[in-house]
Amino acid sequence: MYFSDAQIEDMFTYHNDPEKVGHYRAINQAAIILFKTIQDHCPDSPDRSAAFRMVREARMTANAAIALGGKY
Repeated sequence: MYFSDAQIEDMFTYHNDPEKVGHYRAINQAAIILFKTIQDHCPDSPDRSAAFRMVREARMTANAAIALGGKY
């Protein structure tokens, strides 16, 4: 896959769109619930730490999909 300079710039631009705030909030709330559930039910371990990182990564990637409107 090849990305044009304009597409790359778009991917790394802050997208402040008030109409998308509700979507971000829904993703963030779901991530918080999952993070707390993992914390409450999984023993402290490298796997739990990895799960925490994956929740954070999933949240950030989902928010990027919202910000970029599914373009990439």
